[in-house]
Amino acid sequence: MEGIRTIHAALLGAGTVGSGVYKVVQRQKEEMPFKTGANLEISKVLVRDASKERPGIPKELLTENWEDILSDPEIEIVIEVMGGMEPAQTYMLEAMKAGKHVVTANKDLLAEHGKILMETAKANRVDLMFEAAVAGGIPIIRPLKNSLAGNNITEVMGIVNGTTNYILTKMSKEGMDYQEALDLATELGYAEADPTADVEGLDAGRKMAIMASIAFNSRVTFADVYTEGITKITSEDIRYAREFGYEIKLLGVARNTETGIEVKVHPMLISADHPLASVNDAFNAVFVHGDAVDDTMFYGRGAGELPTASAVMGDLIDEVRHIIGNTIGCNVCGCYKQLPIKEIGDSKSRFFMRVQVEDRLGVLAGIASVLGNNGVSIAQVVQKRSKKEGMAELVVITDEVVERHFQDALTVFCSMSTVKEVSSLIRVYQ
Repeated sequence: MEGIRTIHAALLGAGTVGSGVYKVVQRQKEEMPFKTGANLEISKVLVRDASKERPGIPKELLTENWEDILSDPEIEIVIEVMGGMEPAQTYMLEAMKAGKHVVTANKDLLAEHGKILMETAKANRVDLMFEAAVAGGIPIIRPLKNSLAGNNITEVMGIVNGTTNYILTKMSKEGMDYQEALDLATELGYAEADPTADVEGLDAGRKMAIMASIAFNSRVTFADVYTEGITKITSEDIRYAREFGYEIKLLGVARNTETGIEVKVHPMLISADHPLASVNDAFNAVFVHGDAVDDTMFYGRGAGELPTASAVMGDLIDEVRHIIGNTIGCNVCGCYKQLPIKEIGDSKSRFFMRVQVEDRLGVLAGIASVLGNNGVSIAQVVQKRSKKEGMAELVVITDEVVERHFQDALTVFCSMSTVKEVSSLIRVYQ
């Protein structure tokens, strides 16, 4: 459309996500005037090496100099998709102080330094948009901030890491062991060469910190999130879980309780009837419980070039609308409460245990007695023959118990002469 304003943006990073963002912006070029009332043009792209070919991105847009972007008065939006802590944080802060709006996919920064980023945006009356920082192409940040703002949200939980969900799916559906499934995930590009952030629950923990902050209107940082990964999950755990009617998933759970916020990421048994039990491969899903809406579920691809670019593009469209409608600076931090964060030991869980014990009369009764005397009640139990001579394998699911009380009971339990090994200990979602 002729005679309408053009909004200029700069892209920081031209890797997988950055290339996807540029591609989607070009796809939407003809639609933008009708959707926003303005044209959107990416006029500069910051890269480490401007001599390197970037398929689909014109070479004349590439720059290695951040000052080319920061000092350009035409550039009103900075799109940060380079990742990592630095120099991303410096660039974002400098951009906002210069009056430029920021759209980012950087969950690491938001989970650890969201407060300073939000405060800088507010002080300079600019917008900070970050839909792409959580769950890739699944819209969850905007619904929490806007669509569900009329609710008192008490829980946000779900599968928010595609790599671990893919690994657990292969272990469950095809009987692979952990290492075999991880190797396949790496080969297919689902897992990084160093998969630590994914398989140890760190990536999911950062996402849960961001969602909890928005859902409960109180600052939650990554350091507040208890994290535990999937590296100890075995095919035996998955098989036994199924016998009890469960699947094993790496879940993020954030709850706003009367005694404070609890946020955790760890493997959990979840009922086979629950919708999340059938979320497989690299897909993500997030459940939100509010007092007015009850339960809602958001499902889709949680990562990848175009799904993440889709979320970035949604923020860009919103931002252009804000600029044209002169509603900038309205996207302020919603953390107006200061709720306490609960320690993991003060939360409540049910537990799945796989235990190697002596195979003789009265052992099960003795174990039940010791656990009961220490405040742990057994809800379900099966006894299996162990591969070791003279041993039996007990698979136990407990009733709900305070975590620290359970750990105290476990210390006593493990000191029993008949208990030779606790092979697995996994929480149960309820």
